Amino acid sequence: MPEFLVFVGTAIYTGPPSKNIFAYRFDARTGKAVSLGAVAESINPGTLAIDPRGGFLYATNEVGNFKNYPGGGVSAFAIDRATGKLRFLNDRFSGGANPAYVDVDATGKYVVVANYFGGKVVVFPVQSDGRLGPPTASERRDGSSVNKQRQEGPHPHSVYFAPDNSFVLTCDLGLDKILVYRFEASTGSLMPNDPPDASVNPGAGPRHLAFAPNHKFVYAVNELQSSVTAFSYDATRGTLHWLQTISTLPASFHGDNTGAEIAVASSGRFAYVSNRGVNSIAIFTVDGENGELKLLENVPTTGKTPRSFAIDPTGRYMFVANEDSDNIVVFQIDPQTSRLHATGEVLNVKAPTCIKFLLVNRP
Repeated sequence: MPEFLVFVGTAIYTGPPSKNIFAYRFDARTGKAVSLGAVAESINPGTLAIDPRGGFLYATNEVGNFKNYPGGGVSAFAIDRATGKLRFLNDRFSGGANPAYVDVDATGKYVVVANYFGGKVVVFPVQSDGRLGPPTASERRDGSSVNKQRQEGPHPHSVYFAPDNSFVLTCDLGLDKILVYRFEASTGSLMPNDPPDASVNPGAGPRHLAFAPNHKFVYAVNELQSSVTAFSYDATRGTLHWLQTISTLPASFHGDNTGAEIAVASSGRFAYVSNRGVNSIAIFTVDGENGELKLLENVPTTGKTPRSFAIDPTGRYMFVANEDSDNIVVFQIDPQTSRLHATGEVLNVKAPTCIKFLLVNRP
């Protein structure tokens, strides 16, 4: 079994910000993770992204004022694959406050950031040494939706390069839309697609999305209504067509809850969503023909507020980041049934908010 580095972003939103990115060495054969401690200092590094070659890591600095910038930042690091240490390269103003997501394109030449406050999606070129250059694109969509407390304006919560690198998709919680931009890799430019977006239910609040492995379907988790909206996806035109919206909650639960993270298994047969409130991972079966979901069960995360989770690249383990109980709980995944079984491995991390795997040793 291969060996991985596991990087953990941390962020505190109701007090002094966190200051570190942590790392673990993970053996997929034994399911054991060994702490490498804090591997870099960074202010509220809430979300992380690793370039395709595994040489660089990028982190959002989720604050309202970062260094001398009039908002948040995005920081670049070089990865020491032998030790897991991160060497700071540079940072840039993210284009707004509290940048909520970062992604790297398939070539490793561009980074895109979603700024939750200010509403901008910003593209940065990556220089040959991993440093970030001045922005090549900045897009903002005006509007609002029905929840006056959370949707008074645009709030891009996540942003993704499409698998073929031709489009950029953004979950805008404030607009109740998945925004789609055409991406020109030769210049790093963005242009609104035709059509420019796809809608979810009013007040749903799309937060994160995941592509099916066959790239024919896209699934968006809706934070405010604890649901998933399934779309068919035309990779040639970059268009999304609504298929279904389904609750992430067990029928017996009637308390407060918000949806957070979503992932689709590499087999394409199952999807997973984290629920903050009922504190569970919702497991869905995926119809391979029409892309629709069916809720199978909710599994307790044995912690509080599972803001994020990640499936290791072998597909055998899930790491769940329980933000408010300051731990990461490791589950083993049954590949045939999708069932989750706690391994007993619990990693103590203050306010974990993002988990990324990097392969460092292939047997």
